[in-house]
Amino acid sequence: MLTERERQVLQGLCESLSNKEIARRLDISEPTVKVHAQAVFRKIGARNRTHAAIIARENGFT
Repeated sequence: MLTERERQVLQGLCESLSNKEIARRLDISEPTVKVHAQAVFRKIGARNRTHAAIIARENGFT
């Protein structure tokens, strides 16, 4: 369902990292993190990053 990169971004969201921190960790740009995060939100039906983290934890994504 999620690509490997989307899973990595979602993991960062679950750790309450900022987009800048996620970008640094994954060695990608902040706009790229935003693109991946939006794709994650759409795929899992999340309204925002907090909701995405809740869904991820409830469904064992992390």
